[in-house]
Amino acid sequence: MNPPTLPADAACALIGPPGSGKSTFARTHFKPTQVVSSDFCRALVADDENDQSASADAFDLLRHIADKRMERGRLTVIDATNLRYADRSWLLDRARHWKRPCAAVLFDVPLSIVQAQNAGRDRVVPSDVVSEFHALLPTVDQLHEEGWDMVLLASTITPVPARGVRTAGRGGAR
Repeated sequence: MNPPTLPADAACALIGPPGSGKSTFARTHFKPTQVVSSDFCRALVADDENDQSASADAFDLLRHIADKRMERGRLTVIDATNLRYADRSWLLDRARHWKRPCAAVLFDVPLSIVQAQNAGRDRVVPSDVVSEFHALLPTVDQLHEEGWDMVLLASTITPVPARGVRTAGRGGAR
């Protein structure tokens, strides 16, 4: 798999359920400073990346760090599930504010593989939660309709062109 080619000032959301390979992908393809991880932010605020009661504070911190990186024109990769539109829309809004290109990397991995990978992790998420999250995966067309400038499939790292959907360029209206 070739590393993704993203603009140096892009905002990038990794999108997929727990166990789909987002964090491994992030460690493999990006500098540690380019990745803003919800788990790491949870550990920063609660000394435990598994402490779900710290999620609100962790995401406040994640958004603050991401906003500062985008303001400075730095590649900003968000390592979180990003499965719900509301989870992604803030990044699109802030990237548009700072006039940064937006990329979505979709981890559309079959549920059986996600479940197997999840079972082999240090931090196992309950399988029913993984199934619930997997069902929330957006489609490529949905991501284009939301306004992502670039949509890539993690399995191939191939840009997927919009199918008749017009997306905004840098900072343009959608």
